[in-house]
Amino acid sequence: QVQLVESGGGLVQAGGSLRLSCAASGRAFSRDTMGWFRRAPGKEREFVASISWSGGNINYADSVKRRFTISRDNAKNAVYLQMNSLKPEDTAVYYCAARRLAVSSYDYWGQGTQVTVSS
Repeated sequence: QVQLVESGGGLVQAGGSLRLSCAASGRAFSRDTMGWFRRAPGKEREFVASISWSGGNINYADSVKRRFTISRDNAKNAVYLQMNSLKPEDTAVYYCAARRLAVSSYDYWGQGTQVTVSS
């Protein structure tokens, strides 16, 4: 059974930091592009960051550039999101996702982890 399990969410004050982790199991993810998405209350799900299988291609949403850092450890089938200088508008459920090589959309998703940033 393919699973993506996020952890590391929580409540933090504005300006603080959190590190999200995503543990993948059930198949090899080392060739997948991994991404983080988020859904804020009353809003559509939005892209946050992605990292290619080699780590050589990394993309960020403009709203998180220079504050968030995505990384991965293929040996551990894990992907991380370091979030610094958090703002109340970063409050959302954060989802980990995987996109298989040569597939155009993300086809594996985690259940999400809540991040709440208080002002």
